[in-house]
Amino acid sequence: QVQLVESGGGLVQAGGSLRLSCAASGITFSRATMGWFRQAPGKEREFVAGISRSGSTTTYGDSVKGRFSISRDSSQNTVYLKMTSLEPEDTAVYYCATTIARQASTAGEYAYWGQGTQVTVSS
Repeated sequence: QVQLVESGGGLVQAGGSLRLSCAASGITFSRATMGWFRQAPGKEREFVAGISRSGSTTTYGDSVKGRFSISRDSSQNTVYLKMTSLEPEDTAVYYCATTIARQASTAGEYAYWGQGTQVTVSS
């Protein structure tokens, strides 16, 4: 079965950096569009970043453009989210997701999800 396992979350001070990882199994990774979403308490799940099957195309939510970077390593079946200049508003549970669609930036387009990893940014 499909499994997505996130790691790398934690507590960081404002202005700091973190790198999240998502290890995928049970899918043909080279055919999977991958995405990161986040959800803060009381808020809707928000698109953070997406990366195409080849890795040549990346998209970002407006709130993270210029600060976050998504990448993928097909040899490891892993997608990464490098987060810099973190702000308290970035505090949320971060989820990895996958879809067979070529491009996708809404939660409903993604079929499989990880369990999430907590990121907390202190001021």
